[in-house]
Amino acid sequence: ASLGTPPGGTTPAATTPAGTTPESEREAEIQEHEKILSPDFLSVAQITEMLAEDVDGVQQKLKKILNFKNLHTCLKEAILLDYYVSGFLWARGMDFSVIQYIKFMTLLDMLLHNLRTLHMSLEDNIKWLGEVMAEIGPSHSQKNEEWSIFNIRQANAVIDYLKISLFQHYKLYEFLFYSTREEIVIGTKQVIEVVKPSGGLFPDPLEEGISFDLYSTFIEPPPILDTEMKRLDQKQVLEESQSEANTSDVDPLVGFTIEDIKSVLDQVTDDILIGIQTEINEKLQIQEEAFNARIEKLKKA
Repeated sequence: ASLGTPPGGTTPAATTPAGTTPESEREAEIQEHEKILSPDFLSVAQITEMLAEDVDGVQQKLKKILNFKNLHTCLKEAILLDYYVSGFLWARGMDFSVIQYIKFMTLLDMLLHNLRTLHMSLEDNIKWLGEVMAEIGPSHSQKNEEWSIFNIRQANAVIDYLKISLFQHYKLYEFLFYSTREEIVIGTKQVIEVVKPSGGLFPDPLEEGISFDLYSTFIEPPPILDTEMKRLDQKQVLEESQSEANTSDVDPLVGFTIEDIKSVLDQVTDDILIGIQTEINEKLQIQEEAFNARIEKLKKA
């Protein structure tokens, strides 16, 4: 509306711009208000279905909606699913209406979108939340009262929940979206050729250290056949038996004269006799000492 002061000093009532009517302005305001938190993250049908599910059912529904397929191996998907599931279950405890569910879940998604896509800082995201809550929260203006989605108690509860769920862990979510992480290989297939035991002088090669072709060509000794082993055993037995027969046929006294044999026998005999004589002398001396001791006792008696 435009204000003006015509000649004569009278002030006319406010007029609308040319081509507009109060009804068209009202429709424009409604359209502008509907743009807030749109498009909706979840539809009315999806909210209704999830309200009839338990915790596991809600998780499965949101998993399908978000198109998460690697929950067991992708930490990012698991964290985001927990973010949405926790938010929905908290809203269920607040006993929200369907439209309140829709706007609250859209608010969760938009805050995450600001962080992930628009790279908003914590301060900017909190400021954006304040502007949105001013539009959909309680209003002191009677004109905007019909557009309020949350009352004062619900709006404060929403802000408190966002504080402990997202804003308190904002740095962790930034790390989740912005930091590159190494992919951990949790499984792989490898074909390993195991070398057969050779029984040779060389140890078996490491399975990951040398190929079987190189080992068998340049290192492994050639295999010995059973027939060759039998031949070697028979040959060894024959050689041992021949050596024993040769030693048994040879006279051990070959190369000695009669004088040599006599001198050896005399030496052996002398050694034996000397030992016997020494033993006899020792025994006689012991007996003599015993008799002397007895005689001394008899004299004293």
